[in-house]
Amino acid sequence: MPTGRNSDLIAAIATAPGRGGIGVVRVSGPDLAAVIQGITGRTLTPRLATYARFLDALGATLDEGIALYFPGPHSFTGEHVLELQGHGGPQVLQLVLQRCLDLGARLAEPGEFSRRAFLNGKIDLAQAEAIADLIDAQSQAAARSAVRSLAGEFSRRVRELVDALIHLRMLVESTLDFPEEEIDFLKQADAWGRLQAIQATLAAVRQEAKQGALLREGLNVVLIGQPNVGKSSLLNQLAGYEAAIVTEIAGTTRDTVREAIQIDGVPVHVIDTAGLRETADAVEKIGIERTWAAVAKADVALLLVDAAHGVGPQEQAILGRLPAIPLITLHNKIDLAAESPRCTADGREIWLSAKTGTGMALLRKQLLMAAGWQAAGEGAFMARGRHLEALHRAGVHLDQAQAAGERLELFAEELRLAQEALNEITGEFTADDLLGRIFSQFCIGK
Repeated sequence: MPTGRNSDLIAAIATAPGRGGIGVVRVSGPDLAAVIQGITGRTLTPRLATYARFLDALGATLDEGIALYFPGPHSFTGEHVLELQGHGGPQVLQLVLQRCLDLGARLAEPGEFSRRAFLNGKIDLAQAEAIADLIDAQSQAAARSAVRSLAGEFSRRVRELVDALIHLRMLVESTLDFPEEEIDFLKQADAWGRLQAIQATLAAVRQEAKQGALLREGLNVVLIGQPNVGKSSLLNQLAGYEAAIVTEIAGTTRDTVREAIQIDGVPVHVIDTAGLRETADAVEKIGIERTWAAVAKADVALLLVDAAHGVGPQEQAILGRLPAIPLITLHNKIDLAAESPRCTADGREIWLSAKTGTGMALLRKQLLMAAGWQAAGEGAFMARGRHLEALHRAGVHLDQAQAAGERLELFAEELRLAQEALNEITGEFTADDLLGRIFSQFCIGK
């Protein structure tokens, strides 16, 4: 059980800021008797919704609504939990919250309810992170994936890998004291075959995690090219409305314009940029500098060229400065060049019209392919950057274990390090400072 600050009574408004039909104040801690009696003037039957008046120190009514009491350990946090469901006015909720604080609770820190659930073994760290991901989901697909992670799907896959590693480590480490027989024993137990099976499973989990990370973070797409090649028109076509100003005047766009869209449930952040050219205009120069800054952070770059002349010296100069990111060249204005919409076999060049929308379906498909997206259906789970990094390190250690061959001390040590990397995902081996960073990003009340 948590001790010290983690055993205080904590309280917070659990519903979103602003006006609403219902507002919830949540309290959690080792002993809620005084809070329950002080604010409702009665005892509460566990897990039974009870209509009650919420009282101030003088017994006057602050609000009225539903009180719910969940005795620990059968609650979200594993502690005693009280939920007061009243009217959703900000001032009313603040009055009820302040009454809870006056009765001995302190204001909860961001993510503190979820952190206590983790510390009390109600959820693991990946599930706790899925709570925040579900709240922040940018698409229905992302929300479904976050629910799967919250239900433990990602954690289950990781634990299966850990269990397989534990069994392999038992085989290897049990032979270290018998050097004359160890190699034959491990060969008979197919230790290296088991390692290859673990590597294959890890590769599959890493691929699924990449899909989940893409659903969570989205895809950053930057539009680049010379002035007046149709970048703003393309942004408007992708967005479905006039998000950017479009004129025949070159250099109309002088700053980056961002728009969030979805393609097959994947969030896509499209960034329209200033046209890249030599200019003496001080304001346009700043816009061009911001264009290159946006390119440096992009996952995919779309280079727009006029279909009438294709890639020329100016475009070659742009390509020479591009970082190593996926690039798709768009031959725009096919409506003026009497071209038909098409795509090369490798998907790196597409002919389309940003003005009429012809060929946009080809672009949407290739954008997802360039990002490495594979239709995940209902089997996807949410993942974060730290999860991908831990899975990568586990893979490196497994590769080093394979390279160690019959040097069993090294073999065993690399297996141990791979297991530690995987345990970081669920929180079975996680530094306190990392926990602090993770939960500080949650909203208050969660």
